[in-house]
Amino acid sequence: MMHKDISTALRKTAAFFLVMMAVLLVYISYIQIIASDTLASHPLNRRSAELLRQIERGQLIDRNGEKLAYSEQDENGIYRREYPLGAIAANITGYTSATYGLAGLEGTYNRYLSGLANPERRLGAIGQLWPSKKGANVVLTIDSELQKAAYKALGSRRGAVVVLNPKTGAILAMVSKPSFDPGTVDTEWGTLSSAVSSPLLNRAVQGLYPPGSIIKVLMAEASLQEKITTNTKTYRCEGLLKIGSDYVLHEANNQAHGKIDLEQALVVSCNVTFGQLALDLGRNNMAKTYTRYGFNKIAMPDLNEQPVVLPDFNRLGDGDLAQTGIGQGSLLVTPIKMAMLAATFANGGTTMQPYIVQKVLAKDGTTMEEFSPASWLSPVSGALAAQVSKMMVAVVEEGTGSAAAISGVSVAGKTGTAENPHGAPHAWFIGFAPASNPEVAIAVVVENGGSGGGIAAPVARQVISQALR
Repeated sequence: MMHKDISTALRKTAAFFLVMMAVLLVYISYIQIIASDTLASHPLNRRSAELLRQIERGQLIDRNGEKLAYSEQDENGIYRREYPLGAIAANITGYTSATYGLAGLEGTYNRYLSGLANPERRLGAIGQLWPSKKGANVVLTIDSELQKAAYKALGSRRGAVVVLNPKTGAILAMVSKPSFDPGTVDTEWGTLSSAVSSPLLNRAVQGLYPPGSIIKVLMAEASLQEKITTNTKTYRCEGLLKIGSDYVLHEANNQAHGKIDLEQALVVSCNVTFGQLALDLGRNNMAKTYTRYGFNKIAMPDLNEQPVVLPDFNRLGDGDLAQTGIGQGSLLVTPIKMAMLAATFANGGTTMQPYIVQKVLAKDGTTMEEFSPASWLSPVSGALAAQVSKMMVAVVEEGTGSAAAISGVSVAGKTGTAENPHGAPHAWFIGFAPASNPEVAIAVVVENGGSGGGIAAPVARQVISQALR
């Protein structure tokens, strides 16, 4: 009986160890075959970071062949990363550091740039017999000259500029200020990481701001879409909107606009009209509108885009709902999302997937991966998009966006002056040009800049002028 018990115990023990060996084998296979690229190219993998100092890292190249990042070998055979545009494109390129890891496209496309995507890397230690000596080049959609122009246009102000092709979704320029020199991250990390101005933050895709009046283009579309209003219906603005017994929505400077229709309300950026439209739309339609335009989705994960902060519409009081209709309250958006909104109207109602990488080229010049324009959403009909576009043209020709006007070019746009609890209002402008056949869509935000028409619109004019040359 005792021998039988021992035999049974041994069989169970053997079976247990066999199962554990099988699990271990599966796990090792998963690590080596499936997860190897991800783990090897992870920005915080110190062993890979040290190994890559011996490899000529691939280049980041703009659409015209200008280098944004490349590697040079020093006298000790160690490769050092060079960034010709420095701070101008730092929010795009990111940085490489053996101590602090990788960021930006340097991190997202590390497996290509480092050569870790080469097939022999899957062989683990055996692959070291045929080590990669050079990484692949990553070709971007960015136009360096436009990037420089946008950086210059922002001047010494904090903020961001996003420029994209509304027909394809290609990002032509993406600027964030203040910025940093990617080549000095190791020596300046303490200062950069603790700075109140957050230079390491890519404001174009990670900065969250109240949109202010630029959101009124969306409210105009939603009101027409849901048949809350028409192009001929008029509203009366007496400088304030009483909501309930204890809430009043004020017009800027308490200015009374009198009797106006929807287009005129957009031209003069009437808070009373758009606050009333938000109330008329109601909570469900407001929530549906933001979902329809993809405000609840991430469009650019390769640059770690931050999600928009949307209110819980069902819990908003009437006053807060009206505030959301004029871009205030708890609503927070990113510049990339607002550039995409402008691009949707420019592109006849179709939102294209924004992308910043065109293709990846192997060291022998062959294409390893290529990215093509793709539709992301179709939130609005072409006819309705055209109506909103016409209103946006009137904003620049007759209203608050006149500082964005360009001689000989029809520009569509909308300004915003977004109040915030941290100082002076943020200045916004979104738009596109030429209005009849748009080539560029743009979003500009200047932190604590004040007037959107006075500060952000001139920045947009300079950038659009460069883009259309």
